[in-house]
Amino acid sequence: MTSRPLPGHPQLHYRDDALYLEDQRLSDLAREHGTPLYVYSQAAMLQALAAYQRGFAGRKVQICYAMKANSSLAVLQLFARHGCGFDIVSGGELERVIAAGGDPGKVIFSGVGKTRAEMRQALQAGIGCFNVESEAELEVLSAVAQSMGLRAPVSIRVNPNVDAKTHPYISTGLKDNKFGIAHERTVATYQRAAQLPGLRVVGIDCHIGSQITEESPYLDAMDRLLDLVQAIEAAGIAIQHLDFGGGLGIDYNGDRPPAADALWAQLLAKLDARGYGQRQLMIEPGRSLVGNAGVCLTEVLYLKPGEHKNFCIVDAAMNDLPRPAMYQAYHGIVPLEAGATGQAAQVYDVVGPICESGDWLGRERSLSVAPGDLLAVLSAGAYCSSMGSTYNTRPRPAELLVDGAGTHLIRTREGISDIYRNERLIPAKA
Repeated sequence: MTSRPLPGHPQLHYRDDALYLEDQRLSDLAREHGTPLYVYSQAAMLQALAAYQRGFAGRKVQICYAMKANSSLAVLQLFARHGCGFDIVSGGELERVIAAGGDPGKVIFSGVGKTRAEMRQALQAGIGCFNVESEAELEVLSAVAQSMGLRAPVSIRVNPNVDAKTHPYISTGLKDNKFGIAHERTVATYQRAAQLPGLRVVGIDCHIGSQITEESPYLDAMDRLLDLVQAIEAAGIAIQHLDFGGGLGIDYNGDRPPAADALWAQLLAKLDARGYGQRQLMIEPGRSLVGNAGVCLTEVLYLKPGEHKNFCIVDAAMNDLPRPAMYQAYHGIVPLEAGATGQAAQVYDVVGPICESGDWLGRERSLSVAPGDLLAVLSAGAYCSSMGSTYNTRPRPAELLVDGAGTHLIRTREGISDIYRNERLIPAKA
């Protein structure tokens, strides 16, 4: 039996002509559980986490998984068991952390629009830190905490005006983005935070974007952040931890992001050179931990030739996997049984059943397929299921976690009645 790994996907490989994730034949899982179907590799997630842990050996670091990338309870449980905290952006995500057995004391609460109710919920749970994103939020958080007889631990998110060289929708560190405090307002904002009775300043935070594939934006942002730390501490305000966010990219289509341990070797060297190497550090990786650990399995329904385009219509759609429609994102698409059809390869747009022209999973893909064949959409572990919806009253897919030769069903397939369970008909007229 020959084995051919797929580049960039550490646990995905063909054995002869069948595609496996770890030791599970994916076509068997698709036939058993139906499609669309998400399948994740536990080993791939832990390999990605291990790269960060190697890079931080001997340092004081808390890794907080950015759970918006994939918030399935079993995924959170896995990372909690291996020492991770969590970066959350809503009260609902905090409830998920607690339900998965995560430690609220290792939670960082980010996001520009925290409500008073979410602030109270997080304070009652005893979270580790609020990443505050505006001066107005400081005032509200202080008032909420003071009303509870508490002081909220805060880290102010700084917008360093660094170009992460990524898609504009996932760039967060430029002055025109909605996130964080402007670089030039940072010291004054810290001075105000230190005066507010309901706050306790504990750190500083910076996040410049997502799917970053170069080292230079991180190095530039670190220099700007450390300049600010120097100025803030010169004003008499101590900074206990430095939070450098996340954003490291993955290989979607020949992308070559630095390995996590190699990137942090460079960043730690800069920290050491500037005298901050022994500070408590926080980081918030998301996509880089789960993105290439997952696939979305789908069945070919119809082949539709056209004058200018050929369409491969599948049973997965933009509600199941929104990134192509939302970001024009590229995901590799490969057959679960290579060479099974005997058909000559043709170029297709791979599209779903939803009544939108934006419902596509891949453009101009060379595929040898026939109706009934099964395909895998690659790099689907991050921002796919978590961004899914029930548009067109389409139930959300089931999800599996592969562990070697075993599997765990971690989300059952949604039923139609689940979608409208909370809806109500109006009374009949008398």
